[in-house]
Amino acid sequence: MLSHDLQHKIDFKTKPLGALGSLEQLAHKIGMLQRTASPQLINPHMVVFAADHGIARAGVSAYPQEVTYQMVMNFLGGGAAINVFCRQNGMKIKIVDAGVNFDFPPDLELIDKKVRKLSRNILEEAAMTAEEYQQALENGKAVVEDIAATGCNVIGFGEMGIGNTSASSLMMSRLFAIPVADCVGRGTGLNDIQLQQKIDILTQAAEKHGQIATPDEIAQTFGGLEIAQMIGAMEEAYRQKMLILVDGFIATAAIAVVWKKNPEILNSCIFCHVSDETAHLKMLEAMGQKALLNLNLRVGEGTGCALAYPIIQSAVNFLNEMSSFEDANISNKD
Repeated sequence: MLSHDLQHKIDFKTKPLGALGSLEQLAHKIGMLQRTASPQLINPHMVVFAADHGIARAGVSAYPQEVTYQMVMNFLGGGAAINVFCRQNGMKIKIVDAGVNFDFPPDLELIDKKVRKLSRNILEEAAMTAEEYQQALENGKAVVEDIAATGCNVIGFGEMGIGNTSASSLMMSRLFAIPVADCVGRGTGLNDIQLQQKIDILTQAAEKHGQIATPDEIAQTFGGLEIAQMIGAMEEAYRQKMLILVDGFIATAAIAVVWKKNPEILNSCIFCHVSDETAHLKMLEAMGQKALLNLNLRVGEGTGCALAYPIIQSAVNFLNEMSSFEDANISNKD
């Protein structure tokens, strides 16, 4: 009945039928999630999880590992792309140390959820032990619980971690049974020689671990601490009935783990953009999803979520504020 009521409300706005295109689908989805024909977006938050990766030292990135902690300091100083776009669009931003290989000063506005200093080198062993992975899930859950307590009902997830496109490529390969080479992109800007080296290293890592059965085992073996905490955070956001904004390649790899366990989570998700990381579109297609934007972004951080947010807000606003034909005394088509 709610679905019918929502569609009737959308169809009888002062516009041709279907003329607001994807905004109409967004409005319907958000209304269904919130179980109301008058949905609201309250206290929007962006959470950026940061961690380092043991495999980064194998040469899979164009940037050195210390860039992770340097970028965390940039986030905290308000100078990164995600800070700019969150300020512009009225989103609160939280930065989480999930496992950065650095000792941060205690007086920073940084959420300390460090499980360990960087994940293990997946060329040698699983990225996390079962205990470390479980702790990461719990830490991500706790972050979202605290945010939900503020009344927030829309949350975006971003990440920072040199080497995390490698982790996500391996996760994608196992989750969707796609060859490693088809899941690997240029990440932070690799040239052709570096890209081939990355493919070779990741193929070696994939072969090292043989068959892995469950989505959680795949994430534990190949993922990063920031990815694991994002998985736990996304699961909690679903439990809290929040609207989940999914950023690019790494965030999509995280949500894919949850989706494999609970396909219903897609009812809570908006995929905000198609990354310039070439495998991202393949992963979206494998999940039967379309993204709102395609701006050739590959900066991570949740930037796609923050950029898409005004469009998502527009979908809610037209549903709540736009006149109907009856309200405006405008003749509808016969």
